[in-house]
Amino acid sequence: MRVHIDQDKCCGAGSCVLSAPDVFDQRDEDGIVVLVDAEPPAELHDAVREAAALCPAAAITTEQTERV
Repeated sequence: MRVHIDQDKCCGAGSCVLSAPDVFDQRDEDGIVVLVDAEPPAELHDAVREAAALCPAAAITTEQTERV
């Protein structure tokens, strides 16, 4: 899985950080999402999908990547 964020869409709600704190963080100055891990391990995929689904600004997208 590859995770993408659109900081321009982010409203700083923080639901992503609550769902997947190992993948997302927030900037201290304005709360905008920061991507910590663009290719999280498989055990975090469900949490990342939940974060994307809960994002009120639809600032998080994912794509499935092939294993090599």
